[in-house]
Amino acid sequence: MNIKDNIKTLTINKPLKLDCGKTINNFPLAYETYGSLNKDKNNAILVFHALTGDQFVTGINPVTNKDGWWSYAVGPGKSIDTEKYFVICANVIGGCMGSFGPSHQNPETKKIYGTDFPVITINDMVNAQVNLLDHFDIKKLFSVVGGSMGGMQVLQFVSNYPDKTKTAVPIACTSSHSAQNIAFNELGRQAIAADHKWQDGEYSSKNTIPNKGLAVARMAAHITYLSKKGLQEKFGRKLQERDDLKFGFDADFQIESYLRYQGSVFVDRFDANSYLYITRAMDYFDLVKQNNGNLSNAFKNTKAKFFVISFTSDWLYPTQENKDIVIALNAIGANVGFVEIKSDKGHDSFLLDVPDFLKALKNFLDSSYLEKKNETRI
Repeated sequence: MNIKDNIKTLTINKPLKLDCGKTINNFPLAYETYGSLNKDKNNAILVFHALTGDQFVTGINPVTNKDGWWSYAVGPGKSIDTEKYFVICANVIGGCMGSFGPSHQNPETKKIYGTDFPVITINDMVNAQVNLLDHFDIKKLFSVVGGSMGGMQVLQFVSNYPDKTKTAVPIACTSSHSAQNIAFNELGRQAIAADHKWQDGEYSSKNTIPNKGLAVARMAAHITYLSKKGLQEKFGRKLQERDDLKFGFDADFQIESYLRYQGSVFVDRFDANSYLYITRAMDYFDLVKQNNGNLSNAFKNTKAKFFVISFTSDWLYPTQENKDIVIALNAIGANVGFVEIKSDKGHDSFLLDVPDFLKALKNFLDSSYLEKKNETRI
């Protein structure tokens, strides 16, 4: 996968102290932009991607030649209208689409980092990406938006930089990872580690890829993104291109074939070590603990307008965990709206064509942008 010729990269020259205690400097941050920054530089939206996303939000991803991961929501006339807003998205540090990560070379040893790469957190990801504001000379964003791990970054961003955004839209996320979610991530990490080709994270230097382990990790995770009802309606007990059971261990059922396909295509675009690092960052995320047990303290210094969105069939980050964020915001009198969207598509609802969600997101952003313009006139 040749990514060097297809990405924009900003070299971060100032030191970044990581939560693990190590400091990184002169590291690359890969990003992409859509739309145009207006003359007042007040129409910028920073989009944060989820676990397996990247900077290619919409249009055709030049590396995979597939649609961007949020093409339903971002583009001309869409919920995040690129004819109105200047959209920025960066590949998180620890990722594998050009930003500083375990597949980069260690300048001291001249070897690929692998698992010698420093452990990173959601906080580290956000602190790296804030450099994009300086790069574009943006004093204040119009909005920060993201779903799943992207929503965690939204919350962390507002906590760290309370005056850097007008609005914030955390979608289908949580303020701290539950034991269940840590367990699912650990299952994926152990699947990778159990693949003999992983080589304790040094597979790049040995010219191999732990594709089986990574595929199983993806399969397990993908189940959590769906809903029981959605799976049953789409697959049920339908057989895969056969009239009867074969009494073996090939994919008898369509759902088996579907999951195997999801795993196989994933290994072509994602790095196994990045999967370890990013899932670990998600597990370490605990905005409650960061604020001495009081989530409200995370937002006490911001005047940002919030819009929290959840989905009825999302059991990975259920509505109650999103409501806990709303309760914390209400406790300090923050400007917050909330909607639970009815959908049978599970956690992945925010990535799919769910009209009620797309309409709600568009209405919030456009009405808030109109308010901002009116305030400017006054």
